Amino acid sequence: MAQEEMALLILGTRGIPAQHGGFETFAEKLSLYLVGRGWDVTVYCQEDFDGKSAIHVDEWLGVRRFFIPVRQNGPIGTMVFDWRAIQHAMCEPGIPLILGYNTAIFSMLLRLGNRPIIVNMDGIEWRRNKWSRPAKAWLWLNDWVASLTSSVLIADHPEIVEHLATRRKRSDIFMIPYGGDPVLGTPVTSLSRYGIEAHKYLISICRLEPENSILPMIRAFSRRQRRRKFLCIGKFDPCTNDYHRQIRDEASAEICFPGPIYDHAVLASIREHAVAYCHGHTVGGTNPSLVEALGAGNAVIAHRNKFNLWTAGKDQFFFNNEDECAATFDVLETDPARLARARAAARRQRELLFTWEKVFAAYESLLLSLVLDRTLMGASPAIGTRWPNPPAY
Repeated sequence: MAQEEMALLILGTRGIPAQHGGFETFAEKLSLYLVGRGWDVTVYCQEDFDGKSAIHVDEWLGVRRFFIPVRQNGPIGTMVFDWRAIQHAMCEPGIPLILGYNTAIFSMLLRLGNRPIIVNMDGIEWRRNKWSRPAKAWLWLNDWVASLTSSVLIADHPEIVEHLATRRKRSDIFMIPYGGDPVLGTPVTSLSRYGIEAHKYLISICRLEPENSILPMIRAFSRRQRRRKFLCIGKFDPCTNDYHRQIRDEASAEICFPGPIYDHAVLASIREHAVAYCHGHTVGGTNPSLVEALGAGNAVIAHRNKFNLWTAGKDQFFFNNEDECAATFDVLETDPARLARARAAARRQRELLFTWEKVFAAYESLLLSLVLDRTLMGASPAIGTRWPNPPAY
């Protein structure tokens, strides 16, 4: 197989090294893995406009990075970045891997290059309550466009497979989840700055918004004194956000709001030494924060839905409402054996389903099948071709 054919273009993230979220972490780790396996990997990176709009390139640990300056902020800036990245990628060799479908109307242009296009379809974004009706319509439209025009669809959760199967043949859909690292042996020295002690606090790490069930969890925890802290990590602005103000007003003195924490080492330490991780997400696929909690050996208290049940596994704690959540907090205090079983089960669940080695092997298997098909046939296959399946999950 010719070296020049083993090329991958990663689009749809803010760039690497990871500083923002799950897709950036995934892009960084996959890039380094494939470079080590002999692939030519390019990642498109967004940067703030500094007076020069020209795209520039560098190399980071063997990964080629194209930096695209963007004047605008927020969703508009993301759309401008995606548009410029796609235009540039049309002239670059390699198989495009697009992380997310939010601008699929643009990325379908890559099909003009007579090559296969892979899209990781992420969660079902248009179902999220936080979006306005116009935003939901845009996301719904792009969900359909990506589903119908991409060569291969990646779903990170069995429920996302079911969603996509209403639009495409199952043979075009591959279930490859997100991965997570084991967290062991982190120091406790960083905990004191947040007023917490090892094994005497719980955590949540998320956007503080209604669909993540933050308010019901806060109310449940605050019903009585717990003799432990609840560290609610995420951007918190009760001065301008009505939902945040309500959270603050309902929170007991044992709940802390440190804001977002971006230091990966500090966050790993906070995860490992927590009693449990609280996950109220009601929409999404394989949530990266939940997988990371499993890797840290956290007992999980999660909203009961198909997404969380599959990811966390049957040995964790689940709730449907505030009363059930409060009852779970009570169990954590009175049944240490049950808590210990949940913590041990968390590490087993990550090892079974969510190791990066399995995730990357599945991606490389899929990529190699695409390269082989192009080598033998001389062109990318038509939509609907049945691909050899990567390692099963």
